[in-house]
Amino acid sequence: MSKSVPSYILTIDEDELNILRENLINDYAAPSKLNIDGIDYKIRLGYRGAYTRKFRKRSYIVHFQNSNNILEAHAIHLNAEYKDPSIIRNKLSLDFFQDLGVLAPDTKHINFFRNETFRGIYLQLESVDDLFLKKRGLPSGPIYYATNNDANFAFDREGRRKRSLLSGLQRVHGLLSDDQNLIDFITVINKSDSIDFSYRIGNYLDLDKYFSWLVGAVCTMNNDGFNHNYSIYRNSETGLFEIMPWDYDATWGRKISGGIMDHKYVPIDGRPGNLLKDRLLDSHKFRKMYKEKLEEVLETKYTVNYLEDKIMSLHQLVRPHYLRDPYINNNIEIFDYEPEMITQFIRNRNHYLKTQLKYFN
Repeated sequence: MSKSVPSYILTIDEDELNILRENLINDYAAPSKLNIDGIDYKIRLGYRGAYTRKFRKRSYIVHFQNSNNILEAHAIHLNAEYKDPSIIRNKLSLDFFQDLGVLAPDTKHINFFRNETFRGIYLQLESVDDLFLKKRGLPSGPIYYATNNDANFAFDREGRRKRSLLSGLQRVHGLLSDDQNLIDFITVINKSDSIDFSYRIGNYLDLDKYFSWLVGAVCTMNNDGFNHNYSIYRNSETGLFEIMPWDYDATWGRKISGGIMDHKYVPIDGRPGNLLKDRLLDSHKFRKMYKEKLEEVLETKYTVNYLEDKIMSLHQLVRPHYLRDPYINNNIEIFDYEPEMITQFIRNRNHYLKTQLKYFN
């Protein structure tokens, strides 16, 4: 973990800034310049998110005109984390997934300046794209973002037939021809009987990594993380799909509104409605795989003993910058209580999940 918070300095013409504001709900990206570590990069800056665009402190996507930059990225995401009073939940979650062996974006906090005026502390998230794979030495393969709750691996949603089997899924890397593999995968999930499903699903899905992802989603308790807030990657060498987490700020006992979420809110088998998850956990064989992995994590990585130092280090790292943030610094008392709240949530959630495991057969 970096022991300092770097500064990113945006320079943008006021006319372009006004055009950007006028296109708040669109994906307009304004030409501008971003200074990182003393180097200026030509970029295009746009707003990101859905409902978050209406917050006082907004999130951004930065498109680099040349990917041969210090970050080796086509784009980065700068999240305001406006409704998370700790501003560390997203990072804590994605780091936790990495500890579980799940592919997840790298993150770090940065200080964001616009035309030399400090606009607050942000969380930089790595884009999940071809360079994400290249940095990890992974074979190329298609990547899809789950853009809405249609991404539930089913033919329908809430009784409504979807327009396409790929509804809710946006391909951000790969070829049109790659779509057929994902269509075949979804078809197997929907049309196979239980015996055929149990036999064939391992030909499409990296089961070990999937259950690691599911354990992470259940432990962090992202209520939106089962039909949304993830991406899908197909490893071209193994031919297997993997699930990757995305946007995990509403976790560790907080809702997307910032309100408190009871530690029992998401059940041990996750939020219902994701057909892939539901079919896997209907199988005794796969249910056992998930149970064994969850049992191990509850004894090792999902404990206060394992996570407390990480929580405190993040909290201490961002606190001086939180105090300067003009949008959130009046919440410092809540911010200072957050480490205790998160650790108590871990205790409660861990105990709840262990209790539920006794009946999870």
